[in-house]
Amino acid sequence: MTQVDTERSEPGPALATKAGLRRSARQAPDGGNRTEASSDPTVEPSAGRGAWFGVADLAAPEIRWHLAALALLFIGLWLFAGLNPYVAAAGFLVTAALVSRSRTQAAGDDAVADAEADTVTGDPVPGYAAVAEGLPDPCFLIDGTGNVQFANSAARELFGGLPAGEPISFALRAPEVGEAIADVLANGSSVNVTFLERGPADRWFEARVSPLGGVEQTGSAAKAGHSAVFLVLLRDLTEAQRVERMRVDFVANASHELRTPLASVTGFIETLQGPARNDTDARERFLEIMAEQARRMSRLIDDLMSLSRIELKAHVRPETVVDVGPILEHVADSMHPLSLESGVELKLDIRDRPLSVVGDRDELAQVFQNLVHNAIKYGQSGGRVDVSASLGEGEAGGPPVIAITVRDYGPGIEAEHLPRLTERFYRVDTASSREKGGTGLGLAIVKHILNRHRGHLAIDSTPGKGAEFRVLLDVAEPAPKTGSAHHNVQES
Repeated sequence: MTQVDTERSEPGPALATKAGLRRSARQAPDGGNRTEASSDPTVEPSAGRGAWFGVADLAAPEIRWHLAALALLFIGLWLFAGLNPYVAAAGFLVTAALVSRSRTQAAGDDAVADAEADTVTGDPVPGYAAVAEGLPDPCFLIDGTGNVQFANSAARELFGGLPAGEPISFALRAPEVGEAIADVLANGSSVNVTFLERGPADRWFEARVSPLGGVEQTGSAAKAGHSAVFLVLLRDLTEAQRVERMRVDFVANASHELRTPLASVTGFIETLQGPARNDTDARERFLEIMAEQARRMSRLIDDLMSLSRIELKAHVRPETVVDVGPILEHVADSMHPLSLESGVELKLDIRDRPLSVVGDRDELAQVFQNLVHNAIKYGQSGGRVDVSASLGEGEAGGPPVIAITVRDYGPGIEAEHLPRLTERFYRVDTASSREKGGTGLGLAIVKHILNRHRGHLAIDSTPGKGAEFRVLLDVAEPAPKTGSAHHNVQES
């Protein structure tokens, strides 16, 4: 017998079956009229479905008994009920075709149902995990019992590796997260919650817990045992909380700094309007105090405005190349009257020239003026302030830097105060600072200006031996040439 080549010609199902039967009949050994059906396995079992019924379908074991019963029924009708034999034969063929077609349709429905069942019972976590891994924020995939099924790389970096199946409370110990998961499980809707994660460095997070699938457990999902999956997405609020706390502290401190002199001025005005109306000596004394308090408020407002302007430009680096030497000489000359008044010798030593940096001349002058002013004011007891500028080596073998040092020989600063000196309104001695006209913003302004210039401020102090403030700035081309220059501002 010759096999039917279904891959090459691919005729229709009915034509393929008939062609195979014809070829088998022609190649029979006896050359007679006997027809032999091909048993070639390449002929699909479903071939012939385009006709009334398929031979393979009718030969299926599960329906042979049904066909035999039908045949006996129609033979009985022909023999005993007088049914026309042609009508009986036609009825049998039609009934057999309907049985074959219903069997084929039932098989197709079963296949579709099996495919749907496979889809429902498939594990959804790998698909969700692929998306979660691409998120920049930390996130977890958990089941309905709060056990972690997946943690993306950001979460693993932040909280360490958490094995699958472990409770999420091992990583997020805040009870608010557990309550949010329970709420989502009960209501099926997303929940946002803010919580504090305590540790060596406390951190604030906002967690959004959202259902991804299988939460309601209804219909085919419930029958297939489809498990619930939740997304716990975290957003780090630590920096935002810190900025907000600084803003609140700033408003409170600024209000306090302004309220004190304002209350003093208001009190003196009321005294002059009342009991001291005709007291000439009291009026002169009160007016002098009022003028000093007004100057204090003016300095505070000027510093606040200056700090605000600097912060507005904090992200824009200066582009102008300036020489630090002439700026320091200008600052020394402007501070000369204050040093004379305070009995302090101010000495300036510029060891290399030029000292070129990329910067804003006025802002750098404000940096050096604030540092020299503080050194004269708080290091007065030492009787001397040294200011030096030179080319120095960068850290860890980096490019060279310009170092400007302001050194006083006063009482110095305790070590616990050094990290906070550049905070707004922070004072080592509040009463002494106010008495000397300080606003508590001088070093904060220095820090913000140096941040804009990509510079660095280093503070070193030993109680009883004075303090040293060192400014480091990157060198701009052309590179400084070695030389020596000294500029002394002596007490006259």
